[in-house]
Amino acid sequence: MTYPEAIQYMFDRLPMFHRIGVKAYKKDLSRTLAMCERLGNPQTKLQCIHIAGTNGKGSVSHMLAAALQQHGYSVGLYTSPHYRDFRERIKINGTYIEKRFVSGFISEFKSIIEEIEPSFFELTVALCFYYFQKKQVDYAVIETGLGGRLDSTNIISPLLSVITNVSWDHMDVLGNSLPEIAFEKAGIIKPGIPVIIGRHLPVTDEVFNRVADERKADMVYAESIAMEFNDDKIQFTEEEVIFTPDLSGPFQPENYRTAFASLHYLLSKKIIPLNYKAISTAFGQVAGLTRMIGRWQWVGRRPDILLDSAHNEDGIRQLCQWIASHSYHTVHWVIGFVKDKDLSKVLEQLPSDAKYYFTQAKIPRALEVNDLQKHAESYNLKGKCYKSVRNAYKSACVAAAKDDLVVVSGSIFVLSEII
Repeated sequence: MTYPEAIQYMFDRLPMFHRIGVKAYKKDLSRTLAMCERLGNPQTKLQCIHIAGTNGKGSVSHMLAAALQQHGYSVGLYTSPHYRDFRERIKINGTYIEKRFVSGFISEFKSIIEEIEPSFFELTVALCFYYFQKKQVDYAVIETGLGGRLDSTNIISPLLSVITNVSWDHMDVLGNSLPEIAFEKAGIIKPGIPVIIGRHLPVTDEVFNRVADERKADMVYAESIAMEFNDDKIQFTEEEVIFTPDLSGPFQPENYRTAFASLHYLLSKKIIPLNYKAISTAFGQVAGLTRMIGRWQWVGRRPDILLDSAHNEDGIRQLCQWIASHSYHTVHWVIGFVKDKDLSKVLEQLPSDAKYYFTQAKIPRALEVNDLQKHAESYNLKGKCYKSVRNAYKSACVAAAKDDLVVVSGSIFVLSEII
């Protein structure tokens, strides 16, 4: 089986959340466990760090991987979804999994796949564990896909668990209140294994405190780490770590603190041999070390063109606050969503004086552009419809003057057609 044939087999045969939504989400770990058992349980042979959260988990995962790489370790990094290339999901020291490994894996285990019938995500998780074990990585940084408790990645016993934050997203799967969502995220907290919590929030703290106490897991809030952010530099004052971050955006200081708190814990408890100088160096070149894309990515100037993965209440709020603090003449916003997302908490935050270019990604789960326009109009958001993301983007760029801002956000799958 060639690589294109293997990828097409996976896309065609296996249910994919990003294409069909909740129907692809299987609320148990049995298929992942069964698949990994047939592979020799590679996840039991890995030293992992496990990251969950509503927002920031991808950035924190890349920061942790970069820091470990800077120390000379071989570091596997698993994230999802991908933007352009399936292999973005599975990397070692910033290098994508080899095409021949993917095709060889599908060819060798095709009969087992057809027997167990895992989802696309379940199979991808099994592939990542198998690959990292075969390559004998020193450490593996594993990002959850959705939630935590029933996420396919949650069959590992990590060195450390990390929960970045909790906000409104995927309520159809995770629950209709922040405590319910927090409970799903808290599912990655394992008995006796320490956990770092990225953000204090009274309504979710109670959940994390209770679960950590029940499981006798040492819990640390990242906000206990003293941090200063001035003149484009971040400093963790207690350890005199100072660096110029290469990842920009209003949300990244919090993510850097969460990542630093995690590394500080691993270092101070002598779980992984680390030093603050290497951490500081790595935090200044995360994107270069890990090939991270899609988060607060500038692709043009005058007009400024910003691509960002903000798609839920918390992410959009921070994006809107940043835009409001800058003096752009006009904001041209290319935006599209998936159809199973509750948009009320998102649309109510968007600026009514922006020009909108409503569009939809080329996936079955995309919200039909005319429905998006109608919904947006009820929040006094005006704009034209474009069936093609590319056409919407081109139109926004052509219309924008030099002192304007073009923003592309709303769905990772919209970004994937531009990035």
